[in-house]
Amino acid sequence: MVEVRMENLVKRFGKVVAVDHVNLTIKNGEFVVLLGPSGCGKTTTLRLISGLELPDEGKIYFDNRDVTYLPPKERNISMVFQSYAVWPHMTVYDNIAFPMKIKKIDEKEIDRRVKWAAELLQIKELLNRYPHQLSGGQKQRVAVARAIVIEPSVLLMDEPLSNLDALLRMLMRSELKKLQKQLKVTTIYVTHDQVEAMVMADRVAVMNRGRIMQVGTTDEIYNKPANLFVAGFIGSPRMNFFEASVSDSTLETSSFKLTLPEEFKRVLEKQETVIVGIRPEDIYPVERGIPPGVKTIELEGKVDFIEPLGSDTIIHLKIGEILLLIKVPGSFLVEYGRKLKIALDLNKLHIFDKKTEKALI
Repeated sequence: MVEVRMENLVKRFGKVVAVDHVNLTIKNGEFVVLLGPSGCGKTTTLRLISGLELPDEGKIYFDNRDVTYLPPKERNISMVFQSYAVWPHMTVYDNIAFPMKIKKIDEKEIDRRVKWAAELLQIKELLNRYPHQLSGGQKQRVAVARAIVIEPSVLLMDEPLSNLDALLRMLMRSELKKLQKQLKVTTIYVTHDQVEAMVMADRVAVMNRGRIMQVGTTDEIYNKPANLFVAGFIGSPRMNFFEASVSDSTLETSSFKLTLPEEFKRVLEKQETVIVGIRPEDIYPVERGIPPGVKTIELEGKVDFIEPLGSDTIIHLKIGEILLLIKVPGSFLVEYGRKLKIALDLNKLHIFDKKTEKALI
């Protein structure tokens, strides 16, 4: 186990800057997820850590050891890929044993580690099978077992669950997290799936256009997003956004006004126009009741669309030109076209600078 530190890491492919001055420290034994949309630089960052790519600028340290230009075999890392990458002509046993045979580890030790990993991943009964006899989930377990038998200092995972169906993905999420806690190995996991990130990570690094937008716990990035991108990327359904002009302690949109608490006034006194955000679960239909002690402001709109999702319902409410999504329990029934009064939780408002997109409140 080691601490992984990246300092001003840059990687270019021609004119494209895939990784743009990334600074990130992953603590010893920590599970960190690199999260972001396709093309944001998360996989390239992982490949830089592994040594499969070399940076154009910056440094990578494992503890205080500079590994920036070391080949992968000298970094003591293991990597689990999206495509499983198991050898089709080898049995499960031989697939798991293969990296140890390359390192010329003693046969008895190889046998002990293979059986240990197989038992840990619950594939002991599959050791004599070939990959074509396995399901996708079983192949992924083999790939993980092969990665952990060499007792790596750093475990790297590149969207390892994306080829699995939804139910199996959910089961594997919990198993991988429990496995990492048991092994206490420093783990860096790449995904575009925010649910995976929120469930598994000790901390999440949200990336966009090669840069890290925010690093924090799942609670921090969800409840205190640092900027407009993080606020919009995290959450399902996504956060509601609307533009508003600032006048004293009032926010005025094209469709309604919001009178803000006095403490907001000092933060906004130099702002002319801001972007306001509020999550769908922080808007309450008045007729359902409002939680006690919640400071709200009431508005009225027209139900434009309904998404019944079983346990939850997403209401699309049109207030003039502004569309708000509201998340309510599935038991709350509402009809298309009817008017609906809502209350916005003022303490859950997020306000962003329109120019810099950074969070103000």
